[in-house]
Amino acid sequence: MTGPIEVPARVRPRRTITGMSAVLLPYTADGRIDWVTFRSLLVRTVDAGLVPAVNMDTGYVNLLTAAEQAAVLGATAETLAGAPFVAGAFVGDAPGDPFALDRYAAAIDAIQGAGGTPVIFPSYGLTALASDALVDAHAQLGRRADRFIAFELGPVFAPFGRIYELDDVVALMGLPSCVGIKHSSLDRVLEWERLDARDRHRPDFTIFTGNDLAIDMVMYGSDYLLGLSAFAPDAFARRDAAWAAGDPAFYELNDVLQYLGAFAFRDPVPAYKHTAAQFLRLRGWIPDDAPHPAAPRRPESDRSILAALLARLEAVG
Repeated sequence: MTGPIEVPARVRPRRTITGMSAVLLPYTADGRIDWVTFRSLLVRTVDAGLVPAVNMDTGYVNLLTAAEQAAVLGATAETLAGAPFVAGAFVGDAPGDPFALDRYAAAIDAIQGAGGTPVIFPSYGLTALASDALVDAHAQLGRRADRFIAFELGPVFAPFGRIYELDDVVALMGLPSCVGIKHSSLDRVLEWERLDARDRHRPDFTIFTGNDLAIDMVMYGSDYLLGLSAFAPDAFARRDAAWAAGDPAFYELNDVLQYLGAFAFRDPVPAYKHTAAQFLRLRGWIPDDAPHPAAPRRPESDRSILAALLARLEAVG
């Protein structure tokens, strides 16, 4: 469908970057959600100028009960008081389950009712669909949602993830209510292909990079919806402003943030959420660095490395 990707010609200086940042759902040492701190992280994200993303992977959405997901939406809507946010429309199912249209519709209704924009989280039932059925499923959801963001999630993040065929992504661009797609393959070439297709088929469609190992994809026309930005939404906002201004400070900030991303998103990748908690505690933003009780953990020895990275980030900030 596409020819060779001319990467150097794609660099787009001085563009305004749209930044969406997943917000960590913090936990106390005894395994309870720390709602006060969660609200503070929402406020810090908005104050930095980024759009918060809740009930995403960084918020342990696949480990939350339906009641907890609803509580996250409620706390977000109350805290933000009308400020924009996006939220994962998540359906927990099992291998072999059919596509659960009604459950997705209920999730979309809840998010829109709270004032947010739905991000259509993958599920076993959704990602098992053949190409035509996959696009049709999103079209059905689009008739329910005023606007939504599609989501390609690599299996390295979750077993129900799937990276779609490029033709399927182009078909999603043809759905009026689908305003963008979060692309989390960790593969630059696949993302460049999507940017090229976007420019040819629907220039107002947004490619939100989810590549925490290549956050400089914003240089090539991607925007972002990242878990890494949960560590430092303020630093990401400074980086983005530097790019828009043509300020070479962008590069040093990006390099330090990318170093942090390479360390945080090493195998096993899902443990990055514990790394985020460790880093945020070092920053004094959260009182405890416990992850969700069912989530993987990082070793205590990571703290000294994170402290050195934090010092470096503060030095370039």
